[in-house]
Amino acid sequence: MSDFSSLTALYFNTSLKRDSEQSHTRLLLGACANVMEKQGVGVEHVHLVGRNVPPGIYPDMTDHGWEQDDWPEIWEQVRAADIVVVGTPLWLGEESSVCRVLIERLYAMSGDLNEKGQSIFYGKVGGCVVTGNEDGIKHVAMTVCYALSHLGFTIPPQADCGWIGEAGPGASYGDEKEDGTRVGFDNDFTQRNATIMSWNLMHLARLLKDAGGLPNEGNDRSAWKAGERFGFENPR
Repeated sequence: MSDFSSLTALYFNTSLKRDSEQSHTRLLLGACANVMEKQGVGVEHVHLVGRNVPPGIYPDMTDHGWEQDDWPEIWEQVRAADIVVVGTPLWLGEESSVCRVLIERLYAMSGDLNEKGQSIFYGKVGGCVVTGNEDGIKHVAMTVCYALSHLGFTIPPQADCGWIGEAGPGASYGDEKEDGTRVGFDNDFTQRNATIMSWNLMHLARLLKDAGGLPNEGNDRSAWKAGERFGFENPR
């Protein structure tokens, strides 16, 4: 068995609900986090709408007219994490507006480099959790996982999971039914994908950490800036 006890995971809930205890997305994020906690992974949760994080593409928006910005503090949690999981509800088939703010603020840090001259996100793995009662899990996972990958996160196989009910207005994940059971809790597809996603995130994070991250052959931006081209030539 692998030892995951030195790994840390950060779960972002980008629900629109002010109270995290009322968030259906938080329930599924919690189920995923529980898988990791059982393996000794250190887990933290951030309920983004409950923090003062304005939109923008700069590391600290107080430098650009906003009175308060909690992002610099949250960023330290991201920097320390080996695994980052983004949870979002579905609205009109898309991720939440709060999720877009998170992606923008992560993008704000993409100019930072690690000691190897790579993106500061190299060596971290990312995944996505989606809830709602309309179709769109795969579409949103595609958007979020691409954004994370573009910034420098490594995305493992099957790095997303989710739950959606019947199309149209209806019960959400975790709502109580008349018989006392919870909506979605008996969904084998959701349970399986949440479990496999969690294990794949742990496995890949363990591999990257043990290897000291990705080699910087060909992706050293500091070397590129200094004139190294790593074999690239324009077509003749």
